[in-house]
Amino acid sequence: MPDTTAGNDAEEKSAFSHPVVDPDSTAAYGDHPDQVIDFYAPRRAAGPGGPAPVVAVLHGGAWRNAYDRRHLSPFAAFLADRGFAVASVEYRRGGSGGTAGRWPDTFDDVAAALDALPALVRAHLPGADPDRTVVTGHSAGGHLALWAAARHLLPDGAPWRTDRPVPLRGVVALAPIADLALAARLDVCADAVRQLLGAEKEFTERQPSADPALLLPTGIATTLVQGRADPVVPAAVAESYADAAARAGEVVGVTLLEDVGHYAVIDPAADACAVVAEEIAQLAW
Repeated sequence: MPDTTAGNDAEEKSAFSHPVVDPDSTAAYGDHPDQVIDFYAPRRAAGPGGPAPVVAVLHGGAWRNAYDRRHLSPFAAFLADRGFAVASVEYRRGGSGGTAGRWPDTFDDVAAALDALPALVRAHLPGADPDRTVVTGHSAGGHLALWAAARHLLPDGAPWRTDRPVPLRGVVALAPIADLALAARLDVCADAVRQLLGAEKEFTERQPSADPALLLPTGIATTLVQGRADPVVPAAVAESYADAAARAGEVVGVTLLEDVGHYAVIDPAADACAVVAEEIAQLAW
């Protein structure tokens, strides 16, 4: 198997080389400092006309506190330049010790943010159409995007369960940690999945409420964009989710990009990022 580390390191360097792009506005969806959404107004008209569709963006970083929404701001601005109205969601992540995620806070926040999003879009992006919303997310954010679209399938009693599907036009998940059980076995992101869900007993108890691969079929159009040369979240994780969807009677699109690692899909300087924008447009318009 070829060594993909060098190429992925170059991708990471490029993706993180862009300066942070300040949003046009920021709004809170809760009282915690991390419960905020950055809004980027569309920079030009695009698509068939009418109000711009909304792209809700969930950043990655293995659910760890060291990574926040700022590293995805160039990607958000890239989408705004393509004519989308963009809402970049922050959420609570792991603690200062470098652990991954907070249970249940990370899930509380993503659910609350998406529930609040339509009203906040109307207030902060008046030229946008919240009824045409696509959720996208990278890596751990891809997991959260898939999970957010499946809340109507959560077990009875789960605090985030909804009575009906969330009104989304679709999900575009980028190198997503889409199958938590497989990702745990592969030790994706240095044991991040087990840190998110907990030790064996907690993992077993929490997985049905957290693992997108167990929450199918969603009934919401879903596309996964994945680099074949991704050494961080291997393509097998996305493929496992798509296989689980097929077994549940749902077709999930999988766009596999040759010679692409983990970071090019969020790098405005990379061709892969243009592919992502096109996949979002296919669902949004």
